[in-house]
Amino acid sequence: MKSDNMRFYSAMLMAGCGLHAAAQTQRPNIVFIITDDHSFQTISAYGSEVSKLAPTPNIDRLANEGARFDDAFVENSLSTPARACLLTGLYSHQNGQRTLGKGIDSTKTFVSELLQDAGYQTGVVGKWHMQCRPKGFDFFRIFEGQGDYYNPLVLSHDSNGKYEREQGYATDIVTEHAVEFLNQRDEQKPFFLLVEHKAPHRTWMPNLKYLGLYDKVEFPLPTTFWDDYATRGTCASQQEMTIARHMQLAYDNKVFEIDNAMRTRMLDRMDRLQKQAWDAYYSPRNRAMLDAHLTDSALTVWKYQRYMHDYLSTIHSVDESVGEIYEYLKNHNLLDNTILVYCSDQGFYMGEHGWFDKRFMYEESLRTPLVVRYPKAIKPGTVDKHLVQNIDFAPTLLDVAGVTKPETMSGRSFLDLFDGKGQDWRQSIYYHYYDYPAEHHVRRHDGVRTDRYKLIHFYGAPMEGDHDTVDYEELYDMQNDPNELNNLYGKKGYEKITKELKKALKDYRKNLKVDEY
Repeated sequence: MKSDNMRFYSAMLMAGCGLHAAAQTQRPNIVFIITDDHSFQTISAYGSEVSKLAPTPNIDRLANEGARFDDAFVENSLSTPARACLLTGLYSHQNGQRTLGKGIDSTKTFVSELLQDAGYQTGVVGKWHMQCRPKGFDFFRIFEGQGDYYNPLVLSHDSNGKYEREQGYATDIVTEHAVEFLNQRDEQKPFFLLVEHKAPHRTWMPNLKYLGLYDKVEFPLPTTFWDDYATRGTCASQQEMTIARHMQLAYDNKVFEIDNAMRTRMLDRMDRLQKQAWDAYYSPRNRAMLDAHLTDSALTVWKYQRYMHDYLSTIHSVDESVGEIYEYLKNHNLLDNTILVYCSDQGFYMGEHGWFDKRFMYEESLRTPLVVRYPKAIKPGTVDKHLVQNIDFAPTLLDVAGVTKPETMSGRSFLDLFDGKGQDWRQSIYYHYYDYPAEHHVRRHDGVRTDRYKLIHFYGAPMEGDHDTVDYEELYDMQNDPNELNNLYGKKGYEKITKELKKALKDYRKNLKVDEY
């Protein structure tokens, strides 16, 4: 419904016609599910070999009954900036949240406030991870900080400002609170529910009931797993996010036999029975690995397999949660009047280029999964290839609710793509990563991506541990080089596209008033 419909309903209310309650219930509900670090490669609707070995049937169902977006991207591949972007519809430099730490400008209007003002009942559950309290939410149950996988501390709208420990697994707890909100909702109002999972964030701790889920599966190594970065600039080789050198046996791979202090730290949230179940699974497997005295490439492959097994086991719980929420909506006759969105806060490396984590503008980090079920506007089985971005989330939710988007919002409703208004859709996106110096040692960079080409500009003075100021570009042809192994910048025959992309990048910086590059 568009904003003129909303104005009509408001007029009827003011006229005393008694139609307000009926109008509210006809307006679409919104359920927006966002995970932390879920790669598109591990959603089987996207068709990768890995995802076929660890399918996600409930997420796939949303794609099959709605749309799968194949070119959905973020504007800053970090968790907290992505959440700030979702809430504000603004780029990182506009909303203040450029890095993982403090930064959000809480004076900016959140989409939840606009929906609340428009008569929506609003709720958020799970990982908030913002340096401010939830704004515009009638109901919230949020984790402390990043949240713990087991028995996390939770702050609630009715807990008098105190975090309280809740027994159980984080993904299950998020789902339980999502259902709690739905059960307590005012049925005379439409609702907006933001479901924010901790999983599959590092350190990828599975639900105890799914330990060993993929023990019989050997996941294939990505074709770029042994990348030596020789064809790219120095930033690709100076990062600290390789599985071989930077993934930690104790912290990441749970080999606590070599670091008991790490075991105490990592399992401190668990109770006695949970620890027993954990040790019963991991300890014999860890000892077998240590007894094998693995080194070099054999050890790297073992770390990769442990990483994949743990990561994908956490995804299994997330997919299960999506199914529970779907079934709730179906059983309460809410499904067809609800837009149901599933996405991640950014992409993630599943061993591509030998990496884990995100941050870079390279594709596995830049690209985020996005599936949307909304039968009122989207035909089942739609595959969309427009360049959408997470700055578009807030405007889209407002569009669904019939609320006019503030002129200050940078994004645009992607519902325009399904009602004939997408002919003038953007032809490129702008990306900017700021969080340096920081963990994983990825240098600052910005850039533009079109449907085929990508230009990245790395920049910045050296910090401790670096030897040089960086100021260089990389250019990739995503059609002929989807793995981004062949830097074309400065090569003969690419002068025209390089000039066009550099102009587009310059225009973005000028029009968006970017103050750092």
